[in-house]
Amino acid sequence: MSLSAAHAAAFRREVPQEGRVWSIRDAGGFPAPRDGDGTRAMPFWSKQSRAQRVVTAVEAYRGFEVVDIPLADWLDSWLPGLRRDGVLVGVNWAGARATGYDVDPDRVSSWFG
Repeated sequence: MSLSAAHAAAFRREVPQEGRVWSIRDAGGFPAPRDGDGTRAMPFWSKQSRAQRVVTAVEAYRGFEVVDIPLADWLDSWLPGLRRDGVLVGVNWAGARATGYDVDPDRVSSWFG
């Protein structure tokens, strides 16, 4: 299993236990960087500590604050909004460049339905 696959599996397991997801934001809002082909993804983490690790370790995200989003709000509002806007869900991004799987919001929703 790749590291990204392990992080995705942890996301699926931990989110229901936590009852929330975490993201990061600064004065400009929530990040949704483009990948090499121009597709945007917004990162979310299954534990506050995972999000904080990225804010601490990744230069591009220094100064961001970690925010929690209740699971029901995320499933009912955030994921439909991401789908509408054509933005993927970044799942437990990690490492020096904050990378991982970027997944279609409908697929992520099916993990918790």
